[in-house]
Amino acid sequence: MTERRRIVRVEGGHTVERPDSLAVEEPVEIRVAGRAVSVTMRTPGHDLDLALGFLLTEGVVREPGEIVEAIACGENVVDVTTTDAVAARVTERRFYTSSSCGLCGKESIDAVRTQSRYDVAADGLRIERYVLTSLPDRLRDAQRVFDRTGGLHAAGLFTADGELLCLREDVGRHNAVDKVVGWALQQHRLPLAGCVLQVSGRASFELVQKAMMAGIPMLAAVSAPSSLAVALAEETGMTLVGFLRGDSFNVYSRPDRIVATR
Repeated sequence: MTERRRIVRVEGGHTVERPDSLAVEEPVEIRVAGRAVSVTMRTPGHDLDLALGFLLTEGVVREPGEIVEAIACGENVVDVTTTDAVAARVTERRFYTSSSCGLCGKESIDAVRTQSRYDVAADGLRIERYVLTSLPDRLRDAQRVFDRTGGLHAAGLFTADGELLCLREDVGRHNAVDKVVGWALQQHRLPLAGCVLQVSGRASFELVQKAMMAGIPMLAAVSAPSSLAVALAEETGMTLVGFLRGDSFNVYSRPDRIVATR
């Protein structure tokens, strides 16, 4: 996940050559039954999680039983064998996904919207305010690769008590979320009822959608949400939190899930 390079460090008018750690970025091709579905730029590691999470959050796979097998074919290819129902959903379209945007290559705005099997609006999650404000620090403390590179996004799945269930890092924020969802799919944990997804950056539309597809009732981000992210969260009944820093945060939808007893 990291690569060492020689650099020139300039500080206070002085220069020095020294080694530096960089976050690795490489393409991975995701295939369904041998047919290429997507090429995405990602940080190598947890590629099976990434592929399965991507297929689920994009609506190609709808439940764990539709996955027959997932294997890594070489370093940068993952081939997923599915039931015939999934194969029928895969079109001839091949699209490119960058590490900065998970929606590049969508043929139309209509193709962006996917339908979830899970009703996040009905989720009974309640989380204490002090637990919620502790999540960014807990996420940061678990970011091992970020400590060495400073160049990765992170997504962490937490219980309402603040227990970290899964953390994934990647150069792409959407990839980090897909890796968490793929982990949950393989662990037969879907839907992720009663959980909070904490992300290290902003809250975009695609992250709200991916959380929705996994049945996650709350998405919290340390930075700002977009207007479309807020609109989708309101529409689906998801709790969306932004600017979660220190003991302050903004709640953009469903604030009733956040309680203060101390």
